[in-house]
Amino acid sequence: MKMTRVHTMIAASVLACVSGGVQAQTGDTIKFGLCYDLSKAYTFAVPQMAQAAKDYATLLNQEGGIEGKKIEIIVQDTGNEPQRGIECYEKLKRDGVMIFDYMSTPVSRAVLPRHMEDGNIMLQSFVGRGDAVNGEVFKWIFPVGPTYWGQVANDIQYIKTLKDGDLKGVKIAFIYPDYAFGQEPIPVLKTLAEKEGFDLQLFPNPLPGRDQASVWTQIRRFNPDYVISWNLSAMHVVAAREMKRNGIPMDKLITVNWLNEVDINNIGAEEAKGLRRGTNVVGGRDHPMMQRIQKEVYDAGKGNGDPKTLDDIYYNNGLSTYAVAFEGVRQAILNEGWPLTPEKIKLGLESLKDFDANGFIAPVTVTAKDHGGGGKTRVDMWDGSKWVPQSDWFAAYTDVVDELVQEQSAEFARSGK
Repeated sequence: MKMTRVHTMIAASVLACVSGGVQAQTGDTIKFGLCYDLSKAYTFAVPQMAQAAKDYATLLNQEGGIEGKKIEIIVQDTGNEPQRGIECYEKLKRDGVMIFDYMSTPVSRAVLPRHMEDGNIMLQSFVGRGDAVNGEVFKWIFPVGPTYWGQVANDIQYIKTLKDGDLKGVKIAFIYPDYAFGQEPIPVLKTLAEKEGFDLQLFPNPLPGRDQASVWTQIRRFNPDYVISWNLSAMHVVAAREMKRNGIPMDKLITVNWLNEVDINNIGAEEAKGLRRGTNVVGGRDHPMMQRIQKEVYDAGKGNGDPKTLDDIYYNNGLSTYAVAFEGVRQAILNEGWPLTPEKIKLGLESLKDFDANGFIAPVTVTAKDHGGGGKTRVDMWDGSKWVPQSDWFAAYTDVVDELVQEQSAEFARSGK
């Protein structure tokens, strides 16, 4: 009897170790956990991105799923609160989810150590740690797409092309909300200003960004050749009004990717003419992927939200994230076999080469060293009715960006922070 009890205790101990270690996808369903802010800070963008993920899953499930496996998108609200993000992760992990997405820098930063410890995949496009592109340090984190460091470096390169390859003496203003998101591009900007000889002036904008009068007065006095804006949502509308009041032409402005058609409508389609935006995804409904979703999902009455959302670039951003994620999983099944494990998904994502979702996104090549995919963007201009590409997809100053990545990721490797 004593021996039986010992065996029982050993078996229970082994089971506990296994359940806390490597997971395997069970059944015939691939689960994706979207711990999103649907109620507080990022409601201007995140609901559209969740809708896109669900719609694309619906489309693929109608066609047999991913290599015959059904896709399940599980969405839970975190309210942009780190603790709720941790709770969402722990709950969905118990439910068999191995691939998570947070679309929030504070939440993703809070949960990241658990991903590193547990060995579960974190999708981190557009948010979170910029140095997480270093796959050798951040083995389970995949910030596929341009980091804010890469975006702003590309903006500078674009301006350089407008100035015939010479930025010496060019005056560039950087306006940003004065918190972590807005401050993130500053180290790259300062390095490039020293490298290229342009005159950089920083213009912090106190939150919540509704009063920018004094900031734009300062910008007018600086009289920049170009203004790079890291504003968000309604901040863009306020900025446009202040630009007009100060006589600053719209064609001097280049914004971060977080500017959508709602912002354009609120600014006014004609008033916004000439505005430029960095992006890594094609906008509008003309792309074949968007047309398939319109026809096979919405026209069939199977959409996961208002069809008007398909006109919103944030919908396309969500679709771009899951085009990459689903293809990575597809490669994992093809190359590594079923059932899936986080390690197999990791290898699948790291096998992506020049993947562009049939021209829908900037081509990405993910490797074990580079989890960012190359950091390519392009610049589009609003012509009064639509966005018009002003460049090809490109990644610039990769040496400068990589130096910052290596520096900060090395600090994380040393301290875990």
